[in-house]
Amino acid sequence: MTELPTPGAEAPRYEDALAELERLVQAMEGGQMPLDHLLDNYRRGVELLALCRERLQAVEAQVQVLEQGQLKEWTPEP
Repeated sequence: MTELPTPGAEAPRYEDALAELERLVQAMEGGQMPLDHLLDNYRRGVELLALCRERLQAVEAQVQVLEQGQLKEWTPEP
């Protein structure tokens, strides 16, 4: 299990974070994981979910700008 990057480090791409989240969910749903490992995976899943939501919200905001005819360059927030 990898940790989310520290401030200033490059965050994982949305697609990579989502793929890791899906792998964690599948592993946890298997029911064969020790409790401590399950808790660690749950914590990581929460971090990944927050990252994915943040990225989606940023993209949604950019789409709204584009739909309003106000083309502005999009830069992901750190």
